[in-house]
Amino acid sequence: MHLFPGQGDFSVSALVGAVRAEAALRMAAEQVFEVVDEVAGERGLPLLGPWLLGSAPPTARELADAAVGTAQLALFGASMTVHQALRRTHGTPSAAVGVSFGEIAALTAAGLLTLADGARVAHDLARVLASCPGGLTLLGCPEKCVQDLIGRAGAESVVVAVVNDDDSAVIAGPTTGLARVEKEAAQADVTAVRLRLPFTSHHPALQAQSEMFEAALRAYDLGEGRFPVYSAVAGRAYAADDDLPRLVADCLVRPARVPAVLRQAALHSPDVVFEAGTGSALASSARRVLAGHPALVRAPLADPVSPSDR
Repeated sequence: MHLFPGQGDFSVSALVGAVRAEAALRMAAEQVFEVVDEVAGERGLPLLGPWLLGSAPPTARELADAAVGTAQLALFGASMTVHQALRRTHGTPSAAVGVSFGEIAALTAAGLLTLADGARVAHDLARVLASCPGGLTLLGCPEKCVQDLIGRAGAESVVVAVVNDDDSAVIAGPTTGLARVEKEAAQADVTAVRLRLPFTSHHPALQAQSEMFEAALRAYDLGEGRFPVYSAVAGRAYAADDDLPRLVADCLVRPARVPAVLRQAALHSPDVVFEAGTGSALASSARRVLAGHPALVRAPLADPVSPSDR
């Protein structure tokens, strides 16, 4: 089973290091970014393949400072690179779980979107997110504790955006409201980390942006899925008769709850669960949520294992 994370745990250095160390990953990256760069060219963005895979790859700051959508295309390409390399080594996954932005890569991996259209959708979402002022903060406590902190802070504009597991959640809202909740968290000895993302998401105030993204999604033809895609926002696997553009656009206005879909997807009885990204946060949540499940959980670009074990 492959897990596709959102934007909060993207490491350029992890991608670059892994691609340089492993021929299989480099081959997958070259093939993926060849297609991604066709989209980058048509959208007026810098070509990412030569940049990421070359002798002087960008820093995270350089990616963030590039044209709108550059960082999102890089993340999408990284997730697809890891997915393709894993698929060649371990076969087609039995299911995928998409969290927030990761739903785009999950739908692409399953074949509902072509690789090129997946890249276009990633850029479409990036452009919409550019009009979503605010921020996101990770809090190291259960959802009930998060809600209590929001209440004590009097931050009515702040909402729970993502529930990662029983011990952590992400909140979304205006930066002033986030700062008040972060202050309450410090007083309660709760870890609070502002994510390095210049936008908010999973917030009910973003209805207009959600409709913009839905309209963009309706421009693409959807294929037939090769395996089920579980959405942390929909709370289930997408069905063949779903209005997919509407449901995917709900990621902008509805919370993502990871534990429930991880447990549902685990009913496919995978032997191993891989995080198809550059970090390990989603894999760490999966280990906690699926404790007792026989499947191994791995984050290939972050776990200290040999290439043959990935």
